[in-house]
Amino acid sequence: MHLTQRNALIPLLILTLLAAIGTALPCSAYATSANEIIAKVEENLNGKTAIMELTMVVQTKRSKRTMKMKSYSIGNDKSFIKMLYPGKDKGITFLKIDNAMWQYVPRIEKIIKIPASMMLQSWMGSDFSNDDLVKESSLSKDYIKRLVTETNEDYKIELLPTEEAAVVWGKIVMRISKKYYLPTTVQYYDEDNLLIRELTYSDIQPFGDRYYPTKWLMLPKEAHKAGHQTNIEIANAVFDAEVSESYFSKRALKRYSK
Repeated sequence: MHLTQRNALIPLLILTLLAAIGTALPCSAYATSANEIIAKVEENLNGKTAIMELTMVVQTKRSKRTMKMKSYSIGNDKSFIKMLYPGKDKGITFLKIDNAMWQYVPRIEKIIKIPASMMLQSWMGSDFSNDDLVKESSLSKDYIKRLVTETNEDYKIELLPTEEAAVVWGKIVMRISKKYYLPTTVQYYDEDNLLIRELTYSDIQPFGDRYYPTKWLMLPKEAHKAGHQTNIEIANAVFDAEVSESYFSKRALKRYSK
């Protein structure tokens, strides 16, 4: 090959390399960006601590029931819930520490450990599961994140479980508000890539220095659950205030039941 031919190929080689780098950079940037976005979302949803008063309305084809409760939590590791309404459920309490969960039922005066085999079971007849309360999985730690699309208003992020993660879902797709770094919709898929349910967050309100979605709608997508839905409305919330550690022991289940 003549020297002039080799010199002519050099710019072409540089352009080819630059094109390859240009193709690779968005993937790397997306991965980093997606990790940062999800970390912000988890921090905004959980806070250091949270005390909430909420109402849950469970609707099926044949019935509709309303429950009221109060919850106390520290980060993503500890939570305590007390049922306030209706009368037949009043005083039922739930405790979650790390990935373990217990329930106290005043009527039978018994503390029940919720086994791992029941994590996917319905929580209090709703479209939320025991696993949702436990929040055993961490979006930041247990999922590989990919920024799928980005608009002026939101991000769309796909989360796939790592090989080591013991998680329930085969895939999660989340839309996240750029303004608040809070989810607007979350779609949950099984291992066969079938959409099982969709959670919508709306009506973002200020609580102190923090913004939080006060209305949650869980819609199951399986055919046999057509017509079912669960609505949660946050009546009041206090974030990052001191929460007594006394709530987070098995003794608290009975003590705070009254």
